[in-house]
Amino acid sequence: MNVFVHGLGQKPSSWNRTLQGLPAAETDNCPNLISLLKGADATYVNVYQRFVDWCHQSDEPLHLTGLSLGGILSLHYTIDYPEKVASLCLIGTQCVMPKRLLQVQSAIFHLLPRRIFPQEGFQKEDFITLTRSMEDLDFRSSLAEIACPTLIIYGGKDYVNKRASFQLTKAIPKSKLLCIPHAGHEVNEDQPLPLANALQSFYKDLIQ
Repeated sequence: MNVFVHGLGQKPSSWNRTLQGLPAAETDNCPNLISLLKGADATYVNVYQRFVDWCHQSDEPLHLTGLSLGGILSLHYTIDYPEKVASLCLIGTQCVMPKRLLQVQSAIFHLLPRRIFPQEGFQKEDFITLTRSMEDLDFRSSLAEIACPTLIIYGGKDYVNKRASFQLTKAIPKSKLLCIPHAGHEVNEDQPLPLANALQSFYKDLIQ
């Protein structure tokens, strides 16, 4: 089963244009991370546990594709449940959280007006709480244990995550690195069709 996990500030529909470029059989599920919380506190621990519960509902091998927060969740799940994951694609994903950057991001969130946080059921305070709860995440010691085929993608304009993408590729044994030109951090929205082409090529390689 193919699973596409959106980033913080995105929705499942953020994948729509990318999925339009993929065969129907490869566009199975896009969980809504906000809905999965079901009113629980917006912490990373809670989001991850709800994501684990959601993934465990499937008996099929999972092909996980995640962007940013979705990539972190997918990476974490692959480390914890390697037997469940057939392949992994990480887009704009960090393996160790840049604390200073997250702290700056939280400070910026404090200054921004509430009206720019439009997601229903997820308020300004929730963004701040979730961001702060991720500061100590560090998966570097487990990356070498990832055995499934892995594709690491970053946008050509995503300078913040470029270094992390190289770090992931170096540490994960069966990984390949790909840059999507002219895309920023949100590759699925900036360059959806080139992303779809990259994913389709990745999936084809899995069955050869």
